[in-house]
Amino acid sequence: MPEGQPDKAYQESSRPRCAFLRPHALTACATAVVIASLTACSSAGPSDEVQPSLPRSNAPADAMAGPPSTDLGVALARSLEPVLMGGDARLAVAVLDVNSADPRIASYRGDAWFTTASISKVNILVALLLQAQDQGRDLTAGERRAAEAMIRTSDNDAANLLWRVIGKGEGLDAANERLGLSSTHGGPGNHWGLTRTTATDQVRLLRCIFHHCATEAARTREGLDPESKAYVRELMGDIEEGQDWGVSAASPRWSLKNGWLQRTTTGRWVINSIGQVTLHGRRYLVSVLSSGNASERDGISLIERAARAAIDATSAHARHHPAGAGVLRPLELRQHSSGSAP
Repeated sequence: MPEGQPDKAYQESSRPRCAFLRPHALTACATAVVIASLTACSSAGPSDEVQPSLPRSNAPADAMAGPPSTDLGVALARSLEPVLMGGDARLAVAVLDVNSADPRIASYRGDAWFTTASISKVNILVALLLQAQDQGRDLTAGERRAAEAMIRTSDNDAANLLWRVIGKGEGLDAANERLGLSSTHGGPGNHWGLTRTTATDQVRLLRCIFHHCATEAARTREGLDPESKAYVRELMGDIEEGQDWGVSAASPRWSLKNGWLQRTTTGRWVINSIGQVTLHGRRYLVSVLSSGNASERDGISLIERAARAAIDATSAHARHHPAGAGVLRPLELRQHSSGSAP
């Protein structure tokens, strides 16, 4: 059965499944799980995305450099090369250095479709907050309790409740249209976990939470207001221990939401992580999506290695291309304990 179709067991457990896999304790799995040739990713696509091809290793150095705007995409692809060895899983990564002079998102397979699992819970909360803003009201006490459980402990009952409140997939799609997410579509019926998305779209969503949306409409009255942004950031910065793996592997300063799902038709795992991390005083928005993992543990190891590689490459690129050089300047992120961001 293709991913994204109704699956009897699509919802992940609400309990912390991976307490033994916190980032500082993870060891590299001997069986790397990813299919991915670093052959050309088309540079065509959304104007805010950089997806350059990986140059052949025997190409002349000057030919490999390319224009500054694509340097980061090349560096990102190269950084993932050791991660993408063997296995039969799929992987996509997207990164935005928010303080860069270049506002485009660098990605590897950034337009490939993936099932969200529980990372869609951030999107559900954003849709709920937009609807409340439109109605000129605060969240009810019940909505607030559900939102906190949905993000902090990945509670599925809370997600079911708020999915109905926002109008299910139709409500999610309406919110995403406002926010400029062009490649995310709500799951069928009650299946919020089967929402389809791309790594690039997830960074667009994060940008609307931690920075500002790329679309003019969403940057003004139609986007999340400062109070709503701060609320989402606070919850993403207070994830329950045991669910705080993923992009947090790149830095001890993070805000995140993870998703994990075993498909009943194949027994394979969807493992995703999205969030903001701070490294060397700069903030980065990053999404790492994967599917077809042989096990939950393998999938978590894969996305953590990919997150570290991607952030290291982006950070190194920023250090070698300082502000004013016509290239990227990275962000500042929030401290894990604070939940806030400027």
